[in-house]
Amino acid sequence: MTDPRGYLICNTCGVQYADTDPSKRTSCPVCDDPRQWVPVSGQSWTTLRQLQESGRYRNEFTPLDNDRLATKDCKLISIHTQPNFAISQRALLCVSPKGNILWDCITYIDDETIRRIKDEYGGVSAIVISHPHYYSTCLHWAEALQCPVYIAAEDEQWLMRRGESIRFWNESRLSFCDGEFVCIKAGGHFPGSSVMYWPRTSKLLVADTMHVVPSGVYHENRPQGTTSFTFMWSYPNMIPLPPDEIFNIWKAIKELDFEDAHGGFPGRDAYGRSRARVLESAKIIISAMGYKDHAVHAEVA
Repeated sequence: MTDPRGYLICNTCGVQYADTDPSKRTSCPVCDDPRQWVPVSGQSWTTLRQLQESGRYRNEFTPLDNDRLATKDCKLISIHTQPNFAISQRALLCVSPKGNILWDCITYIDDETIRRIKDEYGGVSAIVISHPHYYSTCLHWAEALQCPVYIAAEDEQWLMRRGESIRFWNESRLSFCDGEFVCIKAGGHFPGSSVMYWPRTSKLLVADTMHVVPSGVYHENRPQGTTSFTFMWSYPNMIPLPPDEIFNIWKAIKELDFEDAHGGFPGRDAYGRSRARVLESAKIIISAMGYKDHAVHAEVA
C-alpha cells in the first residue's frame, strides 16, 4: 500500500494527486485553469514526506477575537503554515459545545497538528471545504482526524485524490453539529463555492466566495464608496465576476444575520456590520462596472 505522504503535491496550488511518479504527470489541471497560474519556472512537484522531512514547516494556531465571541464555549482558531507554502491560505477550526468543524484545509499536516486538534480541542466532526483551490491534502487530513470531508458535487472534477472519507453534497445548504453550522452554496468563484454560517457567534466564514479586501479590515470612518469585499472569478489574475453572479452571492446570504466575516487568508477579517458591508461592496462594484440600474441597487441590508 502506498504511503500517502509520497503522493505528488503541486508546489503552486498545494493540491495533492493520487500519483507518485512526476514523470507521468506533467501538468496540474488546477493551475492550468484560467483561475490559477503556472509560474515562469514551470510545473513542479513535492510530497508531504519531503515537506515534513525538510524541517522548514510548522502550523501555527492563532485564536481569533475570542473575547468577542457571544459565548466563551466557542473558539475560532486560524491554522496557517509557516513559512508560507503554495497559495498560503488558512484553515479555520470552529470549536463549539455541539461539535467542531474544520473549515477549509491547508496542505501541510504533521503529527503535532493532529495532536493539537485532537487533544486540545477534541477533534472535529467534519472538514468542509469552500472551493477547489483549498482541496490541498484534505483526504490525508480526514483520515488522520477520522472524519468525513465535504466537497460540493458541482466541483467534483477538481478533486485529484479520492477516498472513502469524501462526501460530495448536492444540496444548496448543509447543516452540521445539530444546526450549529450551516454551509451555503453561493457560487461565483466556482459553481460550488460556499460559505459557512455560524449563527451562535454571528460569523460568516467566506473563504474566496467573497474576499475581504484591506479596506474591509479597518473600516472606521472610511469615505463613502469604500469597499470591504470583492467578488472575483479569478483572484490572482484579477478577473471579476459579472454583476448577476455578484448579485446571486448576495441573494444566497442576505437572510443570514452576521456581524463578522472571516476570509481565507491571515488578517483578512472584517468585524462589525459585515452583512451590510457585503451589500455596500456589491453595489459599489456593480456600479463601477457601469450597471447603475442593476437590481442590486434596490436591495436593503
